[in-house]
Amino acid sequence: MNKPAFTTLLLVFLLGACEPSDTRPGLWLSGEVEAFPADWSFTDNFQQIAVQVATPYAIPHSVTIWCVQVEGTLYIGALVPESKSWPGWAESDPDIKLKLGDRLFEGRLQKIVTHDEIRPVSDAYIDKYQLATDPITVEGSPSWFWRVTAR
Repeated sequence: MNKPAFTTLLLVFLLGACEPSDTRPGLWLSGEVEAFPADWSFTDNFQQIAVQVATPYAIPHSVTIWCVQVEGTLYIGALVPESKSWPGWAESDPDIKLKLGDRLFEGRLQKIVTHDEIRPVSDAYIDKYQLATDPITVEGSPSWFWRVTAR
C-alpha cells in the first residue's frame, strides 16, 4: 500500500474511532448538523444516543447516554453526576451536539431542578427503560436532568 493510501486509511480509522461506543467515551461527533427538531418523539426508538460536550482543554468529549422525550421535548440525564466529568463540563458550557444514529444535532442544555419539572422526566425514564428504581436519586446522589433546547 502506498503512503497516501495508508495515511487516508489511518485517518478514516482514527476519525471513526473518535466517537463513543457503549461505555467507551470518544471525542467529537461527526456528520452534517441537521435542523433542530420541533418534536423529539422519534427518540423513543433510540435506546442510546451520543452527546458531545466542551472540555476545559479544548478537545470535545462524547459519551453514550439514555434520553427521553416528554410531550416532544428531549431530556437527558446523568446518574451519580459527581462520578463523571462530562456533567460538570456541560454545566460550564451548555452547548452540546447530539447524535442519534446517523443524525447530528446541536443543542443547549437547560438544567431542570424543581420536582414538578423532574417528576415527568423521571417517570419517562422509568417507562422507557423499564427501571425498577426511580432515577431521581441513585446511590444516595441526586441525578441531574437537562432539557435540550435549540441554540
